[in-house]
Amino acid sequence: MSKWDDMYLDLCERILKEGKLHHNRTGDDTLRILGHTFEFDIDKEFPVLSVKSVGIRGPVTELLWIYQAQSNKVSWLKERGINIWNEWEVDQDGVYRQDGSNRVIGKEFAGTIGTAYGWIAKKFGWPQKNIEIIKNNPESRRNIIDLWQEEYFNTAVLPPCVYGSQFIVDEDILHIRVTQRSCDVGLGLPYNVTQYATFLCMIAQVTGLKPGKMIYQITDAHIYCKHISAIKEMIGRRKYAKSAPKLWLNPDIKDFFQFDNSKEFKDIKLIGYEHLGKVPMEISI
Repeated sequence: MSKWDDMYLDLCERILKEGKLHHNRTGDDTLRILGHTFEFDIDKEFPVLSVKSVGIRGPVTELLWIYQAQSNKVSWLKERGINIWNEWEVDQDGVYRQDGSNRVIGKEFAGTIGTAYGWIAKKFGWPQKNIEIIKNNPESRRNIIDLWQEEYFNTAVLPPCVYGSQFIVDEDILHIRVTQRSCDVGLGLPYNVTQYATFLCMIAQVTGLKPGKMIYQITDAHIYCKHISAIKEMIGRRKYAKSAPKLWLNPDIKDFFQFDNSKEFKDIKLIGYEHLGKVPMEISI
């Protein structure tokens, strides 16, 4: 069993045991705990769940949408077979209706998620600035990505869940701290951990460093009540969990913006990934 499978299932069990019922904006109640931190040694083991099928293409294509393409267009993801943002797409008249709010985002944002995620990354120059700091000022303790920009929330369909990252260089090793305000443990967390672990490895490669630790901090860690049976199914798979795979990055890529983000996804692979199959869960909007 991989360490990530073990840590993930421990968190699931903790929420089921200690979590308090919480009503929230989606209308789907959750069990939640406040405050949870994971620490990963990415140089020793790459985190991707085996108790359910996660893979690499979905999580990292979303990551590249945000930080490489720096896009807010849902069509960019659809063209690559990724449909996880379909429910947050602004209609052609500039109104967002999927959650029943009928919010006016603006016609200029039709087909997008508005001024969130990739739009913010582009406006503030992340991760270009972070890469330059790593290369030219590696001792910096201020190398931060901050997607939480409230002045743009009125035209954003959804404020960021994973909103902050900090890069720390220690000699020839690069570490990352990731901060998440709200965490859907069933659906979101497996994606987010794998994608930010990959982000660390990619940035380390293009700056000539080795990937080190990922400190992953969650404020509101929750399981939707409608996901409880699926979570219990994964917990029941614990004894069958597989070993962690290896992450392969094309060693010829020395520029973050040159990693292939097409549907072919040829520069990033998992080697030796075994899993126990899909565990379907319904998304909450």
